[in-house]
Amino acid sequence: MQELLNTFKALSDETRLRILKLLERGELCVCDIVAALDMIQPKVSFHLRILKEAGLIKDRKQGKWIHYTIDDSDMFTRFLILSVLEKSSTDGVREDKKRLDAFLKNKKTKTGVAAVKRKAVYCGEG
Repeated sequence: MQELLNTFKALSDETRLRILKLLERGELCVCDIVAALDMIQPKVSFHLRILKEAGLIKDRKQGKWIHYTIDDSDMFTRFLILSVLEKSSTDGVREDKKRLDAFLKNKKTKTGVAAVKRKAVYCGEG
């Protein structure tokens, strides 16, 4: 019962739904999510931890960077996430996706630096 409560609590926050909406595109590094949401890293990491503890996302470490994906290994979770993402408005995350696209483009061509609330976010390979 507690596992089910944790899942629904994790899905009851707008920021966490925005993160899942971004992750439906595929794997993202923490710095990608920070840039997309225009939030500070500790706040994003807090929400990522809740999603991970609820079994909605999984992570993998590559060097000093952590990459996240939707965890669709459990059938119930897979259908639940698909249903939630289908019902989630794309209007609410349109700006997130624009910021993410700009950051990813900059990341490929330069050093992966973006301004987030007037602070720089650095992201690189390895």
